[in-house]
Amino acid sequence: MSLSIGIVGLPNVGKSTLFTALTKKGGLAANYPFATIDPNVGIVDVPDERLGRLAEIVNPGRIVPATVEFVDIAGLVKGANEGEGLGNQFLANIRETDAICEVVRYFSDPNVMREVGRVGEFVDPAGDADTIMTELILADIQSLEKQLPRLEKDAKRDKELAAKADVARRLLDWLNEGNRAATMEMTDEERAETKGLFLLTMKPILYVANVDEDQLGEELAPIDGVTPIPICAKVEAELSELEPEEAAEYLADLGLEKSGLETLAQAAYRLLGLQSYFTAGEMEVKAWTVRVGAKAPEAAGVIHSDFERGFIKAEVASYEDYVALGGEAGCKNAGKLRIEGKDYVVQDGDIMHFRFNV
Repeated sequence: MSLSIGIVGLPNVGKSTLFTALTKKGGLAANYPFATIDPNVGIVDVPDERLGRLAEIVNPGRIVPATVEFVDIAGLVKGANEGEGLGNQFLANIRETDAICEVVRYFSDPNVMREVGRVGEFVDPAGDADTIMTELILADIQSLEKQLPRLEKDAKRDKELAAKADVARRLLDWLNEGNRAATMEMTDEERAETKGLFLLTMKPILYVANVDEDQLGEELAPIDGVTPIPICAKVEAELSELEPEEAAEYLADLGLEKSGLETLAQAAYRLLGLQSYFTAGEMEVKAWTVRVGAKAPEAAGVIHSDFERGFIKAEVASYEDYVALGGEAGCKNAGKLRIEGKDYVVQDGDIMHFRFNV
């Protein structure tokens, strides 16, 4: 399951520094706008301590965590919807991602340029976030204004398109009032119609507050109803270069239990409405990504599409039972290894093995 999150923000807020630390992948981090032009892409492991517990039981050859793809996208500036900065290229790169991670500047540094020709220690997180959201809303308005005439024309010939045209009209009015598309009240059927409209403000969004080191641990005010994740990009960059033991000591010195990047990767996974189920054996312990609410055949299909088509049944144990009872044999002896059919809804942490016709 390939899912991507676009890292966006105004120029010089620390996006590329964060991306480099997050992915442990070299990237250009410079003190001038548009240092990033073509988007950088990196695959990030989703930390999950349950994998280690399972590995202690089955002693596998390897451990394979779930992953999320992050895309470092060029900085956006006011007027992007009209072509300012990298304009349409920036917006097109966002449109190709499944969700948005917006980095907002909270740190003070007189040497880091906020925008062309403007430096200083002042910060304005809410204003910066509003600039980004305004550009995304304006881009969606332009997109709908282009799509609506064709939609309305086609709806006259195809009545099934009438619902889509109606939702598009309502969304255009909603956006023109300064609202994000995702916040409009819609039925599940109407929300499904919006997928073909490719609106930027329909995407799930989370905020990362790039803070000074002494701000780590502070409770931050919500942005657009979402509490930002406080991360010090400089600290994360240093952590990414340390061995695990050294990194743990550094975090302890900062009074933190885990890195900001671990928190971000887990939050991104939840933002996309995802969960993990596990397979555990001598070859590997692996976390498989499946959407919340998926049924057993869909979970099998994540491994291979033939498994979904030929699905017969699944052997399932909960993570808690598997660990408490020492593995599959213990679950079987205690009657905790269940046989589930096609209608079984997968739960986060399930240990699953499938039976299927090839």
